[in-house]
Amino acid sequence: MARGFKAFLEGEHEVVHLRDRFLPNKPDIEWMKELAAEPGWVIISGDVRIGRNPHEIAAWQAAGHTIFFLKAGWTHIPFWEQVHKLAKCFPEIIEQAKRAKPGQGFKVTIHAKIEGS
Repeated sequence: MARGFKAFLEGEHEVVHLRDRFLPNKPDIEWMKELAAEPGWVIISGDVRIGRNPHEIAAWQAAGHTIFFLKAGWTHIPFWEQVHKLAKCFPEIIEQAKRAKPGQGFKVTIHAKIEGS
């Protein structure tokens, strides 16, 4: 999905798939620390465990990046429905990210609603 959104948003926003920057087995804490040197990233993640692990929470907050977690259930809906729902709420994700405090996190429900965390 990230590569599709990259094409849709080219020239307006930069979208990068995690695997286009880091090896698939790189621990979350490590890539978060590396991205800390690059301010301004907004992360959209389907890995809700990051938001539950105290060490990963500390790493993401220390990096200062805004993060949107796709809540449980996203992986259980068909791919094109995922694309549709994420596209539907993407403008709101962009707006929330602009207003977010450094290190703030949000959750995106399968109904394309954004919840503060």
